[in-house]
Amino acid sequence: MAEAYQSQTLDHLGLVASMFDELGLGEGLDEQIPQDREQRKVSVGQAVKALVLNGLGFVNQRLYLVPRFFENKPTERLMGPGVEPAHLNDDTLGRALDTLYAHDVTALYAVLSAQAAKRLGLEGRFGQLDSTSFHVDGDYNSAEEPQARVIHITRGYSRDHRPDLNQVVLNLMTEHQAGLPLFMQPLNGNSEDKAQFKQVVEAHLEQLCQASPLEYLVADSALYTQATLQSLGERKWITRVPATLKEAQRVLTSTPSEPMNVLDEDYRYQERVSTYADIEQRWLLVESTPARQRALKTVNRQVLKESGKEAQDFQRLCQQTFACSSDAQQALEQFQATLKFTTVEEGAVEALPAYDKPGRPATGQPPTTVRFRLRGALASAPQTREALLTRKSRFIVATNELDAHQLPPAELLTAYKQQSQVERGFRFMKDPLFLASSLFLKSPQRIMALMMVMTLSLLVYAALEYRMRQALTQHQQTFPDQKGQPTSKPTARWVFQCFVGIHVLIVQQSQTYVLNLHDHHRGLLAILGPPYETLYS
Repeated sequence: MAEAYQSQTLDHLGLVASMFDELGLGEGLDEQIPQDREQRKVSVGQAVKALVLNGLGFVNQRLYLVPRFFENKPTERLMGPGVEPAHLNDDTLGRALDTLYAHDVTALYAVLSAQAAKRLGLEGRFGQLDSTSFHVDGDYNSAEEPQARVIHITRGYSRDHRPDLNQVVLNLMTEHQAGLPLFMQPLNGNSEDKAQFKQVVEAHLEQLCQASPLEYLVADSALYTQATLQSLGERKWITRVPATLKEAQRVLTSTPSEPMNVLDEDYRYQERVSTYADIEQRWLLVESTPARQRALKTVNRQVLKESGKEAQDFQRLCQQTFACSSDAQQALEQFQATLKFTTVEEGAVEALPAYDKPGRPATGQPPTTVRFRLRGALASAPQTREALLTRKSRFIVATNELDAHQLPPAELLTAYKQQSQVERGFRFMKDPLFLASSLFLKSPQRIMALMMVMTLSLLVYAALEYRMRQALTQHQQTFPDQKGQPTSKPTARWVFQCFVGIHVLIVQQSQTYVLNLHDHHRGLLAILGPPYETLYS
């Protein structure tokens, strides 16, 4: 006999499912991937949707636990008619990952992301490129020779400071309006940014620029190599100049010939033209007040430590004796040349007469021998501390866009600072409650496919946050923040938390009610549109 009442947990998953559908991700996958629908109860698009829902459920469950995740969820409401939790088993999801891998996850993702950006009306001028690492549980193919088209799971430079663990690397490019990831590429665990950025430029940038209206590629200093910049050709780019370059060191440490221009209360700048890799470019020397404040503690600690060492060295020097005055003077001059954090004040050479007989010498008695030693005091060198602070508060942003009207200094700096968008995406993907706090699957191929699913989850999250903020602003509506105050820019994570506790109640297998839906929920769903309202009705 069927139960009279059945309760299912909906929470924020209706928002996720609606955005997944709005972006056409499931449809796009099923169009790109030929599959025998007669042999599948769940299409590849639906299987990926299930993985995204699980990932954005923030429960950190392994792949084989996904069916358990859906046991108390309204699967037909979220996934489509006829889909039951039992259909979302590890075999179904594993085969879906195999299918994604077989169709080239990087190329497949590029098609979906371009479609998503178009549906959201994003016309980002800037694409931010960066990479990060994910540690992997298990050895996989780490002891084998690398294979074509399969990532090599091995040790490498760990962004998480775990060089003892095997890892994989992910290249990611986001656009600047919503932080939407436009490009993803799984890489070997020992991949190096400079080489991989060049490979992205040569193999993928042209296609990306055709699919999305990107005008500028933005990346960190790993992009600034002669080979990569020349590979970019006429493509516009923005990057940070490595401080290791001699010309950069000169610019960073020298005093500008003219006063620096004030950009805002936090930044000052000075423009100059430079040539590197036979490419004429604009350099924006930036001086950051926040960076100076961050450096204060470090610099003060460094100055104190090094000054103490120099004081000890001077004390030992003053305890030495020399055969002649010139030797003592030479030792003083050599010591002064080594000082960086202090200076010798009132340094002088004094004579130390010595007599053969003990006791007070007679008046006018010449000494048997004369030795010499140094005296003086060390004083701090404030100019050194100031130079250190200035150096740590400066950086150089470069671009091959020579027309300042097309890309004014303020916009150039803002574009570079928006690298935080992709870094925010990495933090999201590494959240302990996300799908991939650690990666453990049967094969490197499935890990590559799961990294695509992870990026799709980030895409859905970023798109949903952008749509909610856009809708609230356009309709002049607000949503209560953590303190109960109205805001038009809530984070998607906070909205998800606010939707926790929304359930679907089924009575006698015929009547359905959505419980615990309040005015702030209904208001947000109304401005997001009918598909969202329907899923919660």
